[in-house]
Amino acid sequence: MSSKLVTNMAGWLVAAGCITSTGCIGMSGMTLGIFSIPVPVSPYFQDQEELEFWNHERYERVPIMGPTTAGGPVVALDPPSDDEVMQALERARPVRGGLPLLHEKQRNNVRIVKEKIADYIDPPRFIPTIGFAELHHAHYKCTIYYSERIINGWPVPYTLNDQEAVEVLYIDHNHFHMCGNPETGPSSPY
Repeated sequence: MSSKLVTNMAGWLVAAGCITSTGCIGMSGMTLGIFSIPVPVSPYFQDQEELEFWNHERYERVPIMGPTTAGGPVVALDPPSDDEVMQALERARPVRGGLPLLHEKQRNNVRIVKEKIADYIDPPRFIPTIGFAELHHAHYKCTIYYSERIINGWPVPYTLNDQEAVEVLYIDHNHFHMCGNPETGPSSPY
């Protein structure tokens, strides 16, 4: 064989080795086999995961506040935000997940009215991970006024407009108040 052919073949072999050993698939070292090939994930599922994490981080936890002041008014934290109300409405009556040009839902001209219907504190009791604490409840009635548009594109295209759609949601906000001095730790109220 000529040296030029051997040099070309060696060059092609080195190039093939370099190309296959970069990125996720490699010829040398430890590999995961078929599991090392990246699998594309639909943006819908990625968005669902991010939405679940957002709800868990923002709205599904119970905060622990300091003790209540003696003789002062005990009022709840802030009312539910507009984002929290819309997330709860989306869980109750989903709009997401339609197919463009086949079936879509839209909510337009949204107006939210929030009313506090209850605000009370349970008597102190022992909570295993906190100590003695009082559970503060706040119940809100959220009325959502909006216009809903449903677009169906197949087999017969038509559009439905509901200009006076109304939904009522009840949202509960709960948080703990520690009993006793926060510097010295919880104490028994009994």
